[in-house]
Amino acid sequence: MSMQPNCQRRPSVAVKIGGITLGGDAPIVVQSMTNTDTADAAATAKQIQQLAVAGSELVRITVDTEKAAEQVGRIRDRLDAVGCRVPLIGDFHYNGHVLLTKYPSCAEALAKYRINPGNVGFGRKRDSQFSTMIEVAIARKKPVRIGVNWGSLDPALVVRMMDENAKLPNPRSAAEITREALIESALLSAGKAEELGLSRDQIVLSCKVSGVQDLIAVYGELARRCNYALHLGLTEAGMGSKGIVASTAAMAILLQQGIGDTIRVSLTPEPGGDRSREVIVAQELLQTMGLRSFTPLVTACPGCGRTTSTVFQELAEEIQTYVRTEMPIWREQYPGVETMTLAVMGCIVNGPGESKHANIGISLPGTGETPAAPVFIDGEKVMTLRGENIAVEFKSILNDYVKSHYGTGHPTQAVSA
Repeated sequence: MSMQPNCQRRPSVAVKIGGITLGGDAPIVVQSMTNTDTADAAATAKQIQQLAVAGSELVRITVDTEKAAEQVGRIRDRLDAVGCRVPLIGDFHYNGHVLLTKYPSCAEALAKYRINPGNVGFGRKRDSQFSTMIEVAIARKKPVRIGVNWGSLDPALVVRMMDENAKLPNPRSAAEITREALIESALLSAGKAEELGLSRDQIVLSCKVSGVQDLIAVYGELARRCNYALHLGLTEAGMGSKGIVASTAAMAILLQQGIGDTIRVSLTPEPGGDRSREVIVAQELLQTMGLRSFTPLVTACPGCGRTTSTVFQELAEEIQTYVRTEMPIWREQYPGVETMTLAVMGCIVNGPGESKHANIGISLPGTGETPAAPVFIDGEKVMTLRGENIAVEFKSILNDYVKSHYGTGHPTQAVSA
């Protein structure tokens, strides 16, 4: 799958975060965030590892208390002990200047600091507390994300801009001023950080909102006015399909315009739900747009009156689950396997044709059709499966294809962008 087939990435400064390059001409990076209590090192390390296995390339953790700050170094040690090298981002609000200076092990273990200029400090303390955090970052050679959020904008900045707007002959709307305040806060804070000595290749910006149209408007203007690396995402996307649709609707437009160097899909998990879901959605967004490849995806028809049996849905789900389960191993042993395409189709109308377009495809019989399932490999029909063991046999075909077509030394290897 080609990198960015229909869009040109905006030029941005590349930022190194641990072993990850963000921005420049590097691939768009997927990140996520834990929802465990960071003071619980075991639970947090476990969830970080789960997110990393799912494919999160950066993981952000909350650092809000002294107990949490005390555990960050231990969390990093736990991860290193099991070979999990994913870089950690510390999310600081209100007291980051205290925690980063009082707990050097925390400051060192983190690969990046996230600072919200709207609540880094208030009044006369704001500048000094912001400066303290930037100075720690400079001393430890850590990059910083200056992350503005419309739910916690600097009130003094908003009041000033609203007052200035009210004096204009044709005042702009409150929504427009709020969007402009987000951008101003990010750019002014980035400028201040550079004045203090933080280099441009250590700065990432974000201006998060919850509305789709607001996000598109804010980031379009932010990208026009700077070349900092940009972190992209709705601040609160929501639950389930609503959160997925909102995130996709907003970010797909911006990504198509070449805007965004790293993304997060901020899904609200169901009680007890899998936190890794947000990672999978982010990957699928980038992959379906042709911007990156992470794991083989299964093409499957939606079903109709010709497919009253649920066999093809069950097989499609089983194969997609199987592929995701195997990917942590396949990713290491068979580079390029993430570009493989699969199809599980339900009847003769589009089944054979769609199956031919995939690397491996199977066309299951629809209602009233002959109980046979032709299998296609790279466009050619190679066999027909029948009976009760179609799923097992199809997995065997899949495994043989992966071993014979991907990995070091295979001429057909296609490395993901």
